[in-house]
Amino acid sequence: MVFYDPTGSKYGIPTYPFKMAPSGLATVRQLRADGLRPGGQTPAAQILWRRGDRKAFLYRVDLAKPKRTATPAQRAAVDKALTARRTCPTCAELKPYYIPRRTGACLDCEPAGGTR
Repeated sequence: MVFYDPTGSKYGIPTYPFKMAPSGLATVRQLRADGLRPGGQTPAAQILWRRGDRKAFLYRVDLAKPKRTATPAQRAAVDKALTARRTCPTCAELKPYYIPRRTGACLDCEPAGGTR
């Protein structure tokens, strides 16, 4: 096994091959799927695969914290920003799609041929 280094003597951090990490460790994606986040902890280990070109850090699940939820004010700010992205600056209509940034206008207001 090329990337099997549980002591971390070769790579500086305990390293495991793909799909061979011990239980109790998880990637950020795996933590998010369980409603957790690393919570400021440093990586406890890593997984290497594809000749070492790919790397994923592993975090201890027992030290992970619950994911934070957005406050009502943050949710309102996001809703306002997304509404602004759907409002055409030319005709001021709210569209069911985001206004293309390359034209800066809705599909009804942009020039007939479009700009590319």
